[in-house]
Amino acid sequence: MRVIAAAALLTLVSSAALAALKPGDAAPDFSLEAAQGGKEFSFSLRQALEKGPVVLYFYPKSFTSVCTLEAHEFAEAMEQFAAMGASVIGVSSDKIATQREFSTKECRDKFPVGADPGFKVINAYDAGFKVPVAGAMFANRISYVIAPDGKILSAVEDSGATKHIENALAVVRRWRDAQRK
Repeated sequence: MRVIAAAALLTLVSSAALAALKPGDAAPDFSLEAAQGGKEFSFSLRQALEKGPVVLYFYPKSFTSVCTLEAHEFAEAMEQFAAMGASVIGVSSDKIATQREFSTKECRDKFPVGADPGFKVINAYDAGFKVPVAGAMFANRISYVIAPDGKILSAVEDSGATKHIENALAVVRRWRDAQRK
């Protein structure tokens, strides 16, 4: 019985790992309710891309241990992202009231977090953790770096937090350096 359960879980995890959009794919455009510094606003990917690359990361649930660590690490790296002309937004299925609080306490007012309780954006980016019969339950931990032309430069799916920040910084740095040539 344990072997069957483990095999079923492995199938779920491995199929989800293959589901993310790939570099070179067009990033689905979206707008959603977001919060930064406890203030609500409408985030538009199209408008954000007019200013430079966007790091879009999906995470399972605000105020959980790894999600909080990831928010802290992104907050600490925001000066580096901003210096390269990039912006960051985190997205989960939490409601906007939760995101208002999370944006202040854990994102340290440094970047916005979007509310996607209807899974519209999460599903568009193939980032939902799907359970058979029940469907998407929360977002997988996936990060994308999107170039201003709307193409995905990088897609990383990893259950830890640090790899997402390190990869996004490296990809944005390479993109910026290529633009200078």
